Amino acid sequence: MKRIVSWTALSLTLAWTAAGVGSSAGRRNNLVLFVADGLRGGMVDAHTAPNMTALGQRGVSFPNSHSIMPPFTMANASVLATGHYLGDTGVFSNTIYVAFPVPGLAGNITPFLENDAVLHALDDHFAGDYLNETTLLKAAHDIGLSTAAVGKLGPALLFDHTDREPLRTIVIDDSTGSANGHSVPPDVLEAMRNAGLPIASPSRGANGQAGSFTIPGTKSANIQQQSHFADVVTKIILPRFKKRNQPFVLVFWSRDPDGTQHNQGDSLNQLTPGINGPTSLAAIKNADDVLGKIEAALSELGIASSTNIAVTADHGFSTISTESQTSPAARVSYKDVLPNHLPAGFLALDIAKVLGLPVFDPDDKNSRIVAGSHSIRGNGLIGENPDRPDVVVAANGGSDLIYLPSMDRSLAKRIVGILLEQDYVSGVFVDDALERIPGTLPLSSINLKGRSVTPTPAIVVNFRTFDSGCSKPTNCGVVVADTFYQQGQGQHGSFGRADTFNFMAAAGPDFKRAFVDPAPVSNADLGRTLSEVLGLRIKPRGRLLGRVIREAMPGGTTPRFSSRTLVSESGYNGLATILNYQIAGDTKYFDAAGFSGRTLGLVEQNPFPSSQRRGGAARREPDRAKPQEKRRRGGQFGPNVSPL
Repeated sequence: MKRIVSWTALSLTLAWTAAGVGSSAGRRNNLVLFVADGLRGGMVDAHTAPNMTALGQRGVSFPNSHSIMPPFTMANASVLATGHYLGDTGVFSNTIYVAFPVPGLAGNITPFLENDAVLHALDDHFAGDYLNETTLLKAAHDIGLSTAAVGKLGPALLFDHTDREPLRTIVIDDSTGSANGHSVPPDVLEAMRNAGLPIASPSRGANGQAGSFTIPGTKSANIQQQSHFADVVTKIILPRFKKRNQPFVLVFWSRDPDGTQHNQGDSLNQLTPGINGPTSLAAIKNADDVLGKIEAALSELGIASSTNIAVTADHGFSTISTESQTSPAARVSYKDVLPNHLPAGFLALDIAKVLGLPVFDPDDKNSRIVAGSHSIRGNGLIGENPDRPDVVVAANGGSDLIYLPSMDRSLAKRIVGILLEQDYVSGVFVDDALERIPGTLPLSSINLKGRSVTPTPAIVVNFRTFDSGCSKPTNCGVVVADTFYQQGQGQHGSFGRADTFNFMAAAGPDFKRAFVDPAPVSNADLGRTLSEVLGLRIKPRGRLLGRVIREAMPGGTTPRFSSRTLVSESGYNGLATILNYQIAGDTKYFDAAGFSGRTLGLVEQNPFPSSQRRGGAARREPDRAKPQEKRRRGGQFGPNVSPL
């Protein structure tokens, strides 16, 4: 029997307790959430990132950590900010289809979300809150805590995105001081001037240069911009918070190592060293140095002992490959693409070619993409009329989103058939409303089907991943990416373990000391745990929630967990989507997903006999077929605590 909840109950957003989890005196402790964008879990050690290593050693380290699928920045920012999976937040990737022309973007219906103006436009369109869930900083500020978010454009604002008043959460990001920048309290601006800090955030300078297929990208980390943000935190915000003498919550979103790994010029058109060259290593050190500056400021201000610090990454990272033997788009010549390599937007081009339909570029005023050209960012509107497309492709890198405004099941089946023919595809997930399609798993299997208010993708396409050869494969992952970056540069978003394995650690008065947590954890768990540590009681709208990581807190015990594999019915050519995940209680953790032999870290257990997979199973009626599930072998806590 389904549980019935009244609309009045659903409209209630917050319910609070007066006491926090902090000190014995009842006062909440402070919290710093430091997000090192794109930091791979296996890349942190005493040499590459000494401050992060030391924090995990004195507090809690999480060697079995997970990004949320798809592993993108804005997707995981929404998860950290709310504790909900993407089926509830609706931030399915960095670029999504929103089904309305976004003001200020020439009517684009597939906006890139790392943009404050875009976030405000989405809030305006979706009843004031496009996440449809209360965020951490909003909840904290509403009960009187001091709050601030500093760093990368997009995710910083997301932690209190409905705030339009400068006297609430302090937001400092790339756009601060510009016409599109979020308002900053006057006293903060005055303090910045007095400290000799510019009001307008500096650009990334040389770090922002991505190069081309003939010109290498950047050879420097994002030092200038990150140093500015660190100065604002350590010289302005933290002293201000101490003076106010109220508990505070600070989110610092470090663009490095992500931005540098994307743009690095150490490996132009080569898979090695890829994102393991000196520029990427400098970016990891840059992020670690900023964390060290924040820790030093907390100590100098005398508030380190009452401050919890949680460090995480939104996702891992991989080196880009743009090679395919099957893609029609790779056989076309382009002026800005290596010969016989994939251009940005290859997925939309390939689908449009087989369907026999034109494709238009939403990032270029819906101009038609003619032979020998490709879209700017990879997005595509497929159909005779770009204002009413039959298919929308939102390109994101290691995975893409396909939307079908008509939700035509026959069209969905045809597109899945096209995808199964391509060597760059490794796993397909389909909206549950389209019922079973052979070769695919439902969106609900990876928590992409919930109470989101933004349009749900009809199909999520994962791209092939492999490793370039090293002792820790998750440190040298390679992804075939739908991107404007070049082969040899960096990207993420695939369902390979190199992209889902992120770094995570926590230390402070509300966490255990010198504890290694063997259990699976995710960014959704961390979002919920930080709310718990702060004593917030946020009433959820959706039901796709992470768990509180109680084993990381004093007195907490490690939960039992196991590893499982879910396998779809085979497609017509024998391909089946496989999903490896762990489960603790009712909470799932997604390790890897894709086709056999095409996803890094995928355990290829197959409950179907080979004859059935390639024979009868492929011919079964899809709406009568069910994915097959079995446990993977493991010990008391699961198979391999280390995901490497």
